[in-house]
Amino acid sequence: MKHLLTTGITAMFVALMSWGLVGCEGKKAAEQPAAPAFVTIQGPDLIKPDGTKLFIQGTNLGNWLNPEGYMFKFSRTNSARFINEMFCQLVGPDFTADFWRKFKDNYVTREDIRFIRSQGANTIRLPFHYKLFTDEDYMGLTAKQDGFARIDSLVEWCRESNLYLILDMHDAPGGQTGDNIDDSYGYPWLFESEESQALYCSIWRSIADRYKNEPVILGYELFNEPIPHFFENKEELNAKLEPLYKKGVAAIREVDKNHIILLGGSQWNSNFQPFKDSKFDDKLMYTCHRYGGPATKEAIQSYISFRDSVKLPMYMGEIGHNTDEWQADFCKVMRDNNIGYTFWPYKKMENSCFVGIKVPENWNLIVDFSESPRSNYFEIREARPDQALVRKAMTDFLEACKLKNCEVQESYIKTLGMTPVK
Repeated sequence: MKHLLTTGITAMFVALMSWGLVGCEGKKAAEQPAAPAFVTIQGPDLIKPDGTKLFIQGTNLGNWLNPEGYMFKFSRTNSARFINEMFCQLVGPDFTADFWRKFKDNYVTREDIRFIRSQGANTIRLPFHYKLFTDEDYMGLTAKQDGFARIDSLVEWCRESNLYLILDMHDAPGGQTGDNIDDSYGYPWLFESEESQALYCSIWRSIADRYKNEPVILGYELFNEPIPHFFENKEELNAKLEPLYKKGVAAIREVDKNHIILLGGSQWNSNFQPFKDSKFDDKLMYTCHRYGGPATKEAIQSYISFRDSVKLPMYMGEIGHNTDEWQADFCKVMRDNNIGYTFWPYKKMENSCFVGIKVPENWNLIVDFSESPRSNYFEIREARPDQALVRKAMTDFLEACKLKNCEVQESYIKTLGMTPVK
């Protein structure tokens, strides 16, 4: 992987190294200590290698490596597994597999990353599914998944554009939420299953080993929005959260002592009371989420209070889906209170994002099928629309999702308070 260049190089590369985004190849270099080029923690602040403060501003690449139904205008069919099953019923498994492979190629490209940077972002959060690092059937592949290849490309693009990258395991083995957002089975089985926990640790160890000397990566977010509020045993599950985080941190630290590790609170990254040993590692920061509610300091006071009590950074990993006025007001509140943010999402159908995908002709046929009763084979056959029309609509989507064909949501971007890069 990429590693820092040491002293004795040209002044140009010294300057670039101070930003933390210069690397070089070579096995020998891999053994060199690289820590000075990484983002570090100083109380509630993130510090870049040149000693200046990093205030996170950016977006999430949601839907790219963890499809969610609403971004395709689906409601009932709302998780990656459900969407894949529905597509297979609609157009067959081979056409579906080919769709997913092309989807991954087209949905986020180098041009998207350059565009994000041009709008003033300094950080991207990448939600990903654990299956991308297994031989499980996922997004068009049944073996030799392409998770590392996708992240390798993204790292290269982020380096080119001077962007930091947060890796977020949005869908953990067994599920950490038991809802559609982690593509799970209706319960957060990760907290109950030793096998799932072992796989979670193994995947993070592999990721950390590959990227341990990569300064483009700001940090690793162990998993997203654990333990929803609607489980009656949520307090019992909450008590298991910090110990499970400690397992993941220990696995990463076996191979990587350079990167920051991000921990989200329970109940959709909103409750930080379960943390009793908040500084069990020397490179921890915390991450909160918020959708809706008043755009005031009082709305995030619990996050601020926790941050101040532990004297570690707090970062708003997800926020969005609101009016432009609300977003502008809330961004000011976060800036005033030293909470960086990445808005959700970068791209989806139509609006509430950086760039909107235009709905292809006859996409409504796919939406209707996704909402239809499909509990038995008769219902599937009865609901299936004309093959030529829906296959063309899916093919058209693959073109529509390219940046050059999307609609830039200028007013949305403006509310985020970033300074465009000329």
